[in-house]
Amino acid sequence: MSKPQNPVQMAVIGAAHGIKGELRVKTFTGEPLALADYGPLYAKDGRAFQIIDIRPANTVVVVRFKGVADRNAAEALAGTELFVDRSMLPDDGEEDEFYHADLVGLEVRDDANAVIGKVVAVHNFGGGDILDVTLGGRKGVLIPFTQAAVPQVAVAEGFVRVDPAAAGLVDDEDGEAPREEGFDAKGRPRGPKDAGGNR
Repeated sequence: MSKPQNPVQMAVIGAAHGIKGELRVKTFTGEPLALADYGPLYAKDGRAFQIIDIRPANTVVVVRFKGVADRNAAEALAGTELFVDRSMLPDDGEEDEFYHADLVGLEVRDDANAVIGKVVAVHNFGGGDILDVTLGGRKGVLIPFTQAAVPQVAVAEGFVRVDPAAAGLVDDEDGEAPREEGFDAKGRPRGPKDAGGNR
């Protein structure tokens, strides 16, 4: 198989592990070791990566790729995102199960069923999934992907429904948007300085 035509990100390569070419890899699969079950993984530029060994290590897996034999070669791969084609993924999940890639491109509707935007990406900065959406002329509005903020996901119908108040999209009586824990008034994740007052 060549470069995926409909890529779905499965993992991202992190730091080198040891001196023999092993790498720490963050997976986005339900079971981290299942990363090896999808065949070759591909970088955005089309390079193929074949897993020859994989083992768990805390919150990541340690992977040995074919052709990566030393620390220098491993370090050169740090930050590489790994993909498979969507056709390689099973479609036999439950009705309320979906892949993050399935959310990208969906309409964002409010509680009155009006289309207010579009999902452009799904992120996870360590505190849970976040939808990156365009709303009107505003770009990069982040909405926590929680049951309260996004009560309905209808992939087959092509939309997600948000609760504008829970998602932090409307002003309260004081004129300030409600703030989800971990987010500033514009819906961006707060850094250590914003969350705790001191860096």
